Amino acid sequence: MFVRLRALCLVLVAACAWPQAQAADPTKVLHAVFVAAETGFDPAITRDLYSAQVIQSIFETLYTYDYLARPAKLAPQTAEAMPEIADGGRTYTIRLKKGITFYPDPAFGGKRRELVMADYVYSFKRLFDPRLASPHTWLFEGKVVGLDEAAARAKKTGRFDYDEPVAGFELLDRYTLRIHLKQPDFNLGMILAHEPTSALAREVVDKYHDAVGQVAANPVGTGAYHLAEWVRGSRIVLDASPDYRGLVWNFKAGSDPEDQAIVAAMKGKTMPQIGRVDIRVMVEDQSRWLSFIGKQVDLVELQGPLAPKAMLNGRLRPELVAEGVQLSRIIDPEISYNYWNMRDPVVGGLTKEKIALRRAIAMAYNVQEEIAIVWNGEAIALEYPVPPGIVGYDPNYHSSVRFEPKLANALLDKFGYRKGADGFRTLPDGAPLTVTYSARADSNGLQQSEIWKKTYDSLGIRMKNNLLPFSDLLKAEKQCELMSRNSPWIADYPDGDNFMQLFYGPNTHQNNNGCSEIPAYDERYARAQKLPDGPERDRLYHEMARILEFYAPVRIGYARYRNMLAQPKVIGFKKHPILHCEWLYFDLKKEI
Repeated sequence: MFVRLRALCLVLVAACAWPQAQAADPTKVLHAVFVAAETGFDPAITRDLYSAQVIQSIFETLYTYDYLARPAKLAPQTAEAMPEIADGGRTYTIRLKKGITFYPDPAFGGKRRELVMADYVYSFKRLFDPRLASPHTWLFEGKVVGLDEAAARAKKTGRFDYDEPVAGFELLDRYTLRIHLKQPDFNLGMILAHEPTSALAREVVDKYHDAVGQVAANPVGTGAYHLAEWVRGSRIVLDASPDYRGLVWNFKAGSDPEDQAIVAAMKGKTMPQIGRVDIRVMVEDQSRWLSFIGKQVDLVELQGPLAPKAMLNGRLRPELVAEGVQLSRIIDPEISYNYWNMRDPVVGGLTKEKIALRRAIAMAYNVQEEIAIVWNGEAIALEYPVPPGIVGYDPNYHSSVRFEPKLANALLDKFGYRKGADGFRTLPDGAPLTVTYSARADSNGLQQSEIWKKTYDSLGIRMKNNLLPFSDLLKAEKQCELMSRNSPWIADYPDGDNFMQLFYGPNTHQNNNGCSEIPAYDERYARAQKLPDGPERDRLYHEMARILEFYAPVRIGYARYRNMLAQPKVIGFKKHPILHCEWLYFDLKKEI
C-alpha cells in the first residue's frame, strides 16, 4: 500500500506518504492576520474568504491544486488519482485513499473514524438541505442525476432525507464513487476541489445540530489542522492534528526563478511543519502594518493604503529587503464590480428608463480614480467579466462602457430624470431619487463610499451611505436587501464559468448579489455550461458580456494585486492564485 500510494502521488506531483510520527513542531507558531472577521466554519454555509482559509485547513476535498504549478493545476487530495471520465464527460469515477481518519471527537464515541466515500455523498447532499439554505447549491444544481428531484422533495417537507439514495451518486464500495451527470460538466474536478464540497461526518453534524449553526463552531475534519481556540471576530488558533497522515513535499519548480529556491529549501520535508497557526482579526490597515514591522505577525496581506509603506513601483522597498522581508505578489484571479439590485424599485428593472439610469451611473464612474485613491494603484482595470489567469479570459476584449460623465448626464436628461432647483434629480414620475450605497465599515469602505458619492454628485443624484460590518453585508446581500455595493469575487476554481455564473438569474440568493434576472443572459449561460473551453463558449461569453453592458446590472471594475509580506523566518511561502491558504506547504525557521 505504502509503495503504491507513494509512487502514484509522485507521478501526480501532489506527493504524499504516511509518516511514522507527526512532523509538525509545536514550537513553530505562525502568527497570521485576517483583514475581516470570519463568519464560521461550516463548509456548506460559509462564503467569505477568511473563514474559507480556516475551512481549507480543517477539512479536505477530494482534489486540491499543485502548490507551485502556474497556471493552477488540479491534483488529488483525498482521492487516489484524478477522476476517470467517461460518457463524454457525464460520468466520473473517483477512488478514495484508504486509512484517512477524522480528528478525534466525542461524536465518534471514542473510536477512530475512517473517511469513506459516503461522507462525501452526505456532504454534497447537505448543500441542498432546506434548513441550511446553502449559498453553494449552484455547484451541483441541475447537474447530478436525481439530486434536484431529491431537493424538490426536501423543500416540500422542509427536511432532506439523507438516507434516500440519489442515482447520480453511485457508491460502488466504501472507497469508490461514480457520479452520473445529466449533461457534460468539464469543471467537475475543480468543483470537487472547492471547500464547500469538503467531507463532514454525519455523526458530527447530528451531535452539534447544524439547524442552529453549531457545526460552524465545532468543525471536525480530516485536514492537517484542528480548531484549538476561537474568540469570534478576534482570534482563531489552529493546532496541527496529531493523527493527520502527512504529505511529503515534492513539488516541481515552475517558470518563476524563485521556485528553485523554494524547492531547494522544502523538498523531502514531511508536512505540515508548522505546529500552530495563531490568527488575529485586524480590520484597520495601520494596526496590521504596525504588528508586522513589530514582528508580532509573520504573514500579512498588503493592499491599498498600506502598499506604499512597503513597496515602490511594485517592488519591496530596499530597507525591507535588507531586513530579509519577503514579498509574494500576484494579480488576484478576481473581479471587483459594482452592482445595482435588479429587484429594487428605484434602480432595478428592465424598462428603458431603469436601464438608462444604471448605464448613466456606470458611465459616470471613474474606475481608474478608485484604483488610484482607494487601492494606491494596486489594481488593474478590467474590460471583461473573466479576469486574467482564468480559462476564458480574453485580453483583446474591449468593453463598450467608458468614463463619459457628460454623455451620462445627457442620457438621464433624455429619459426624464430632471434636476430640481436644489440641483438633484428626481425619478421620471417626479418622485425623489436617492441611491443607497453599502460598503464595509472600515477605511477602504469609507474611501469607496467617497468615490461613489463623487460619481452620484456628478449626475445630480443623492447618495446615502450605508457602512456595515462585513458579515452583515453578506447576510443582507444574500437576501437581495442591498441597493448597491462594490462586490469582490475571487475565483473558486480557475475557469470562466465561475465568474459568468455571478450574473445568472437562478443563482440569486447564492452568488448573484445584484439579483439580476436577464432572460437573454440566462439562456446563453445555460448553453455555455454544456460546453468545454473553446471558440463556441468564448462566443457565448462575449455575447453575455455585451448583454451586461447593455442592461447594466453591474459595472465591471478591477482586479487587485495581492501582496503578501512574510518575515525572514518564513521558508518556502508562495501565494497561490486559487488555494486560500498555504500553511500546509511552507515552513518556519525554528527560533533559538
